[in-house]
Amino acid sequence: MTDTKPFEGKLALVTGASRGIGAATAEALADAGAHVILTARGATALEQVEERIHAAGGSATIAPMDLNDSENIQKLAQAVAERWGSLDILVLNAAMLGSLSPVEHLDAKELEKVFKLNVLANQAMIAAFDPLLRRAEKADVIGVTSSVGGEPRAFWGGYGASKAAFDTLLGAYADETEYAGKLRVQIVDPGATRTRMRQLAFPGEEPASLKPPEVVAAAIVESLSGDAETGSRLRVDG
Repeated sequence: MTDTKPFEGKLALVTGASRGIGAATAEALADAGAHVILTARGATALEQVEERIHAAGGSATIAPMDLNDSENIQKLAQAVAERWGSLDILVLNAAMLGSLSPVEHLDAKELEKVFKLNVLANQAMIAAFDPLLRRAEKADVIGVTSSVGGEPRAFWGGYGASKAAFDTLLGAYADETEYAGKLRVQIVDPGATRTRMRQLAFPGEEPASLKPPEVVAAAIVESLSGDAETGSRLRVDG
């Protein structure tokens, strides 16, 4: 491990790594020396991220999968365990926005999909990879959230409620694992960022006015390198 490659020899797994904050975080972790496992549904987009990582001198493995299928998660965890034995960094970034709608007009089936990915799939990831995280000398879990999880906003009830549940889930996990001193959980609120989800939520917004995902990725890597306490929350502004 070196100052320029603080995660050399470490293994990281990033969900939703095919674009946006997930892709930028995967590339930043690889640049910092980690071998990164990239997961998302789109194989082609993942291959493009993997190619950029390799071109920059990093290393990565792609694992195209649908996180809504818990069997996929279990199979991935088993494959990681067999090949590497442990996991040092888990970045839970994958999420679904759903429709922005008054609470009384939320579609039940769509809301179920939002909670399935934003909450249940993340719990399944934690459950599957917890043994591998505990096998690491020291491990980190990063959860990418949203301010609407803590500050209710009109028309954001569905997505906001899912992020509130996600935050509570991670906070509880941080409390439950703190005693061992080996596993650190952090919640990152990226703020307004130039992503596809942001564009869907604010179609009239000028993308150039927003910070790029690379700013959030750099903040995540810095936080992983620092001494923040488990259960801490980081807001990335500007």
